[in-house]
Amino acid sequence: MESTELTHYKTLVGKLPQLRNEIGKVIIGQQEVISEVLISLLAGGHCLLEGVPGLAKTLMVSTMARALSMNFKRIQFTPDLMPGDIVGTEVLEDDHETGHKVFVFNRGPLFANVVLADEINRTPPKTQAAMLEAMQEYKVTYNGTDYELPKPFLIIATQNPIEQAGTYPLPEAQLDRFLLYIKLSYPSEQEELTVLKSTTGTNRPVLNTILSDQEILQLQTLTRQVHISDELIDYINRLVRASRPQTSPSAFVKQWGEWGAGPRAGQALVLCAKARAVLNERFSVIPEDIQTLAYPVLRHRIALNFRAEAEGITTDKVIEELIKVIK
Repeated sequence: MESTELTHYKTLVGKLPQLRNEIGKVIIGQQEVISEVLISLLAGGHCLLEGVPGLAKTLMVSTMARALSMNFKRIQFTPDLMPGDIVGTEVLEDDHETGHKVFVFNRGPLFANVVLADEINRTPPKTQAAMLEAMQEYKVTYNGTDYELPKPFLIIATQNPIEQAGTYPLPEAQLDRFLLYIKLSYPSEQEELTVLKSTTGTNRPVLNTILSDQEILQLQTLTRQVHISDELIDYINRLVRASRPQTSPSAFVKQWGEWGAGPRAGQALVLCAKARAVLNERFSVIPEDIQTLAYPVLRHRIALNFRAEAEGITTDKVIEELIKVIK
């Protein structure tokens, strides 16, 4: 990497702490969650947020989009939502040059840089499946024609863990398309007190734009160039393979696991570790990057057996055991 290019990248990376601070003007606490969403963006993937109502999931995503000067769309998923409602549909219009009527594709809300898929598990599988091509291929196909989605492109889906009536659990194939599965917890007592004081008055924070869409694309390119040693790649490979009960060296995994993570999990963990290094203004991956991100990367890619569910064993507990066993 040439010195001028390196200087340019260092300038871009130096803006990431400013971006965090800008989001922090509106979102109190949740620093780990904000970091994981930004890691997903830098790694060029999508994330699933799970948390009880009222934890500012929507506000967090819209605030990030504003600080990045990115086009933002929110889709409220409901049981009657159809694929055409999110992808778009053809409408009949007059061609002013020929006078004939022609079909024109009217792009849906999916054509944005940041798309918030709110309560994605409340819509039927047919509509959920319409998201798959967009998430994987960064395009949609309608009536045999491909339409490219804008870049950068980030889908952030939310789901409510306590409302199970009238929901359609995401199939494993779609869960695997999410780079990270992020869980939001309640704020601390002091954070909640700050929320009460700062959101019930007349003050409204003014957000500044920190990074443009082109700068985000450059940071995504930089993320893939971050150095990771062969030893750490081998560590990731062994960690992922150990999640599979058939071949795992962990007795805990053998006892409670049904099936483990596939190769896509290893790819995700490498990319996310690189993105975390960039977010922390480093150009090399360290073991802490891998161990921290093993939880959001693996928790939706591991299935437990019925006995584990009955005993209250979670996938996070399995990941904790894996980190202890795999050195």
